[in-house]
Amino acid sequence: METNVPSKKSEQTVEELSKLLDLEKQKVFQFEEKLKHVLADFQNLSRKTQSDIEHGVNSKINQFMLDFIKIYDDFIRAKDVLSESKINADGLNSILKNMESLLEKYNVTPIEALGEIFNPNFHEAISIVSDSALDDNTI
Repeated sequence: METNVPSKKSEQTVEELSKLLDLEKQKVFQFEEKLKHVLADFQNLSRKTQSDIEHGVNSKINQFMLDFIKIYDDFIRAKDVLSESKINADGLNSILKNMESLLEKYNVTPIEALGEIFNPNFHEAISIVSDSALDDNTI
């Protein structure tokens, strides 16, 4: 005659299996937590890398534009010298027009500074001249 009463041995096996299952569930939970942290770290690194790349590119573009403006200013001074000497500067005017178009394309506009107080956030001093008729730091 068969009975459906579990034996002591099978009860022990069920308990062992239950403990093993709980242990494996804990391991899965720990791995899921580690995975979440690793994923968050990766996303943070990805964002920082993207930000660093953008900052580097923008920094180089800014430096290039500053260097370009210095050359542009040299061309303007050369044009002024040619004009004062009554020498034809049509070719130079054409180059300056192209340079100005490029500057406009990138929203680089002149800062009207004459008569203003020097602001190191907007101005770059290339020389200092004393003039008693003007306030200190007047451009």
